[in-house]
Amino acid sequence: MNLESVRAFVAVAEEGQFRHAATRLGVTQQAVSKRVAALESHLGVALFRRVPTGAVLTGQGESFLPHARAVLMAVRQAVASVRIAGDPLRVDVLRSHLASAEMLRDFHRAHPDIALESVTLAKADAAVRALLDGEIDVAFAYLRSPVEERDPLLTSIPVYVEGLEVVVGARHPLAGAERLRPGDLGPFTAWMPGIVGGSEWGEFYREFGEAFSLVIDSSGPNFGPEALLETIAASNSLTTFVGQKTRLTWPEGETLYRIPLVDPTPTYPWSLVWHSHNRPPGLRDLVAYVRAGFRPPGRASVWLPGGADVPAPQAL
Repeated sequence: MNLESVRAFVAVAEEGQFRHAATRLGVTQQAVSKRVAALESHLGVALFRRVPTGAVLTGQGESFLPHARAVLMAVRQAVASVRIAGDPLRVDVLRSHLASAEMLRDFHRAHPDIALESVTLAKADAAVRALLDGEIDVAFAYLRSPVEERDPLLTSIPVYVEGLEVVVGARHPLAGAERLRPGDLGPFTAWMPGIVGGSEWGEFYREFGEAFSLVIDSSGPNFGPEALLETIAASNSLTTFVGQKTRLTWPEGETLYRIPLVDPTPTYPWSLVWHSHNRPPGLRDLVAYVRAGFRPPGRASVWLPGGADVPAPQAL
């Protein structure tokens, strides 16, 4: 039985479309179709039923899926068993200027002897898939639902509840305020061109905007944080949002203001996620480090998106 055929089968089963599975695996859709067809021929059964929206598992496919996942897990464990002690811990931080990267940098300062490899995947769904495929060891992410629902072998702990700040230029009426309430932002449009449709942070800002009747505009091309800040600096009406730990570099010659939001403070809940069967060197240290630094917020002073929960983290 070809391992790549098994991997293609699991990818299609989880993505629901051959096209999305091909993107996930980094191959062509035709290659995925051929691999699945070869597996079906080897097994002598149809694993998928093609429908207008993609592909759904047949009864035989549903029966085969947990065993296919077990095969891939066995391979991952075999690879992990011979990983060299000096191999880097592979950590997804989503973006290099976000709080997740800052937490990883802080960990590196405390444990400079632990080798690290920082990666930036598209969103939480991509990180979960990479964890299940053994492509990364651990990820920082905002989880819209318990990750254990996706796979009971995945584990997560809350590590940081990040307060939101609003950024305005010197020409803006709110410039210079020491703090603001979310309701104070109602007359102004927040421009957030970096929001990706279907992303966890996209859902966060959708809920945030609805909760406080704010206009959050995600239209237009995203040319990066520097270009965004140039636009905000020149505007007397636009705002944008950043997390407390987000690293920003002001455009040369421009003045901008980062103003904390209070009463309540909108908060973005970060978690650390890993596969319980994957215990690479450094993982236990990273989990212990972020767990020790976690401080749950006061419930009365913050706004959390629906379904978010931040209990005290458990030990590894």
